[in-house]
Amino acid sequence: MKVISLSLNGEGAPHVEMLSKKGFQVEFCTPGRNPYVEDDLIAMAQDAVAAVAGSEPYTRRVLEACPKLRVIARTGVGFDAVDLPTCHERGIVVATTPGVNHHAVAEHTMALLFGVARGFPRLDQEVRAGKWQRVATPRVMGSTLGIVGLGRIGRAVATRARGVGMKVVAADPYASVEFAEQWEIELVSLDDLLSRSDYVTLHSPATAETKQLINAKTLAKMKPGAVLINTARGALVDEAALAEALKSGHLRGAGLDVFEKEPLSPQSPLLQFDNVLLSGHVAGLDHESHRDTFTMSAETIIALYEGRWPTECVRNPEVQKNWKW
Repeated sequence: MKVISLSLNGEGAPHVEMLSKKGFQVEFCTPGRNPYVEDDLIAMAQDAVAAVAGSEPYTRRVLEACPKLRVIARTGVGFDAVDLPTCHERGIVVATTPGVNHHAVAEHTMALLFGVARGFPRLDQEVRAGKWQRVATPRVMGSTLGIVGLGRIGRAVATRARGVGMKVVAADPYASVEFAEQWEIELVSLDDLLSRSDYVTLHSPATAETKQLINAKTLAKMKPGAVLINTARGALVDEAALAEALKSGHLRGAGLDVFEKEPLSPQSPLLQFDNVLLSGHVAGLDHESHRDTFTMSAETIIALYEGRWPTECVRNPEVQKNWKW
């Protein structure tokens, strides 16, 4: 029984031994193939029974070409790259690994925030080019951070921001009032948050309601000179509108780990700015989360194979009624 593990470097990770002991054969990305290209993904996944997945595109076309596939175990919490309706039709379980990477994402969020706040990547580029310019930047302590989405990751960011002396406001209709009071976080509307925040960080899921939540209209509502941070989902941001806001000088900068289409195209207008700090969808990856997310993915696949149902991990529970391995 073949299990594919393609878009993250999972070689040597705990899921290999765990799955092998249960009779599965774990295969990694074939040299020369790109798991983000549908044809390549199909070639590698068409005879697999399960996938330990990153953010590769499990579209209808890919899923229909993989008749043996029973489980897509996503190493993370986002699953917008998976076509859920098709998974429902074909009886494929989609699972995530909740609770393993929120500290990693929070640290990466703060790294991007501080990097942009202190003038990177421009400063690094100038020194490498032989330039030596000393320019003052606004202090982070005492500034206001607006958190869009106060779930597990948003809360982890909030505690760190409060720890470095930032004021925090948050927009989330389901936010814990108790948590907000404990950490002196003001719960506000999205419009209020955008108009007041020196830094806006996104921690909402990608849904039909949140698609391009940050667009020309909402960017115009942001405080002049503000900074946008996105370590959540690329679909939350209209990148063309963001580029315009950066070009006009309305925003001071941005820190981005996720994009509308991944990998980011070399022709993206975002690459022209020296006040935009970029990384390649790695916010949730540190040594601890890397270990734990692969472990939980393997546990999910094994549980389903043995007839158990890992409720806390399954994202499409409607398939359970008629699901079988």
